[in-house]
Amino acid sequence: MNKIKLFGKNSIGSWLQMPNRYSAEIMAKSGFDWLAIDMEHGLIDVQKAFELIQVVELAGSIPLVRLNENNPSLIRRVMDAGAKGVIVPMVNTAEDAQKAVDAVKYPQDGKRSYGLGRSHEFGKNFSEYIKTINTESIVVVQIEHINAFLNLDSILGVKSIDAIIIGPYDLSGSMGIAGKFDDDKFQEAVNKIIEKVKKHNIALGIHIVHPSLDDLKQRVSQGFSFIGFGMDTIFLSDGCAKAIKECRKIIK
Repeated sequence: MNKIKLFGKNSIGSWLQMPNRYSAEIMAKSGFDWLAIDMEHGLIDVQKAFELIQVVELAGSIPLVRLNENNPSLIRRVMDAGAKGVIVPMVNTAEDAQKAVDAVKYPQDGKRSYGLGRSHEFGKNFSEYIKTINTESIVVVQIEHINAFLNLDSILGVKSIDAIIIGPYDLSGSMGIAGKFDDDKFQEAVNKIIEKVKKHNIALGIHIVHPSLDDLKQRVSQGFSFIGFGMDTIFLSDGCAKAIKECRKIIK
């Protein structure tokens, strides 16, 4: 059911950087298909990630975890906590991608170890969970370094990757043009990534960090279908700034 919801059509999610259950619940109940709990940037540690997984799922959205590193132990722990999948940073080789897949999937599809956890109600639904999770679990790899770009063909050949998501800041930085998204070299690399991914049964993903409907339209027209739109901190910051700007027009 998770994959049908996320990859049977265009899906739109967002990012959680604040370790706060209230804001996570608000975001989850707003209608996003999925929410990425961001352990790479921000203040979310393992314990807070566990809490946010629970909140996001119970509030009706699909909880994913963006890890701080490609770490099988950490992947196992967030999956046991009930995450429906992971977004793995700095996947630069096919070996990196396979390492992530192996950590998410149980044998024979992977190497995830068995253990009791919230994912199957602490054993109550263990048999049902292990029958379906290899098919239902979600693996998203981040293409965010020039080495990943150079190794993209072999990365895309790894079985069980559901989506790639381009990390524009790190990718441009690794090319020596940090943040210069209009640079011809960067645009050429992105276009090449789009071209290659479209040849596989893998979703194209991108994070529109500063929410813009114009950017969203452009990305959808390019073929992106797994789209992160904004994040909790930016929605809060932009919303406050817009509100106070309007207030100042009245209270002078």
